Order: sequence, then structure tokens, then C-alpha cells
Amino acid sequence: MSEAARTADPPVVSVVIPTRNRRQRLCVALRSALAQQAVALEVVVVDDGSQDDTSEMVRGLADARVRLVRNESPLGESGARNRGIAEARGRWVAFLDDDDLWAPQKLTRQLQALLRSGRDWAYCGEVMVDSDLRILNGASPPSPGEVMQSLERHNSVPAGASNVIVNSKLLSRVGWFDEALKRTADWDMWLRLARMGPPDWVCSPLVAICIHSGNMSRDMPVMFRELDVLGRRYGIRVDRARHYRWAAWTALLEGQRWQAVRYYARAVREGDVRSLGRAAIAVTRPQFTATRAPTSDTWTAEARVWVNDLAVHYDQCVKSS
Repeated sequence: MSEAARTADPPVVSVVIPTRNRRQRLCVALRSALAQQAVALEVVVVDDGSQDDTSEMVRGLADARVRLVRNESPLGESGARNRGIAEARGRWVAFLDDDDLWAPQKLTRQLQALLRSGRDWAYCGEVMVDSDLRILNGASPPSPGEVMQSLERHNSVPAGASNVIVNSKLLSRVGWFDEALKRTADWDMWLRLARMGPPDWVCSPLVAICIHSGNMSRDMPVMFRELDVLGRRYGIRVDRARHYRWAAWTALLEGQRWQAVRYYARAVREGDVRSLGRAAIAVTRPQFTATRAPTSDTWTAEARVWVNDLAVHYDQCVKSS
């Protein structure tokens, strides 16, 4: 850390963004972080051994709020995220993946909720978008009570790491992300945080999660192995049927309908009889199942305003590459 960074007034929030070889996506994710309203923040970008011009793009922003650290050899997503945590100076730490996006009021509204409740971590609602930032679906998140009730069966905190803000002291107390876990490190973290106390929430679509077809199915065998790890570690009974349904949906996004059918069949073997019908739809109407109409037009309309603004920035980032 530079001398200037050590002596400057610490920010309220440190935003940690791990990245590797996704300059265009990172460009717009950074714009969404730097556009946060009414909050003093720093953005710690951890370049995890990129071979493109990621570092040059970040330096070119010339924004004093952005700090770049680089791993010459990749540490993986959790390792890079932990490097960012080590560099963070804020009272709060918020995580943002390099391909996800935030509404401009995301951090402010979470901090307001935390100030009211006195809790130490919070999440909000999400929408899912495709590679062109078109909204695929979105719905209200589970309440904190529902999250606490379901967290020991599945990762009930929506939207992954990009959703959560946590008190840095609590983060130090529970420990950082488990670098041995590739697909479930965020769930492992939420389990540890939940055992220290419940989260707060903002019931609005303030995060956009980008779904990439072609890069998800290869991680599924890893995820299912890690479910057993978490089950043993925390003495929990994982809802495997739910995870098989998720795997089926991602397979449909990638056009792998028969792989989706196999996952639905495994869900049936776990006791989820309704997946028989899902498998039939996967065969006869796979596009219908993969796209999934938005649950609430009001919910997605609220998100569309700020997602569309960022889509313009994404076009600019693509053109400037």
C-alpha cells in the first residue's frame, strides 16, 4: 500500500473487485462502483494475473478512489478477493465481481439499513442479465428470516458475492474466503457470518448478475463435490435437489437440453417429483424453460432504468477496447 493510501482518511466502504482477463466487463463494473451515490469509498481492483490490458485500463481511469494490486501468478477468485480484503481500509467491505453491476444507490441504501438495525452484514435484490445486459428475470429476495432458515440447505443469499456488504471487523473475526472452494466459497462465508448474527436487507433490485452461457456447466461437478465438503464442515443437510434444478437451468442456457434432463432426473431421485414435468418441458420447450419470464414486471422495470444506463457505458467500453 502506498504512503498516500496509508495517510489519507479511510473510506467508509472498500469495494473489492477480483478480475482476470475481462477488461470490457470490468470497465462497466467499475463504472457502476464509482457511480455510487453519497458514500465515501475506495475500489480495490485485484488483477489476478491478467494477460490482457486490464491493468492499463484501470490505471487509465486516473481516479484517486481506485487502487490496483496485481498478482503476477493467479490465485483464483477467492485468493484474489482475499488479497483485496487485505488491502481494504474501509469500515465496511463490499464485494463486486468483474462482470456484475450495481445500481447507483446500492451501497447507500444498504448502509442506511445497517445503521437502523445495528447489524453487521446485508444483501439486497437482484436481476439476472445476459451478456448484452438484457434482463432475463428477477424477483424479490427472501427476507433475512427466510435466509437464516434456509441457509443450511442452500445458498439462500441471492446474487453471490456481488450482493453482500459486511463490517470489516466481523469479516476479520470469521475469517476470509476459503481458497480451496471454487464454486461454494461465498456460501461458506455466509454460513460463518450467519452464525455470528442475521443479515439485514434492502428489498429492491440493486444488483445485476451477468449469466454467461458456455462457462457455467464445466463448474457443476466441482460444485457437487463441494456440497459434500460443506455438509460435513457445518453438519448441515444440503438440498441437493435444488442444486440439481439449478444445474439443469444452466445447462438449458447453454443449449444442453439432454444434460438438463439428466440433472432433472437426479432431482427426481432426490425426491423432487415436480422435476419430471420440468424435464418434459426441457425436451419440448427448452427455450421457454431457459429464459424464464420475469416474476414481476414492476421489479424488472425498476432495475431496467439503471441497467440501461450502464448498457450505454458497456457499449463505450467495448468500442474503446
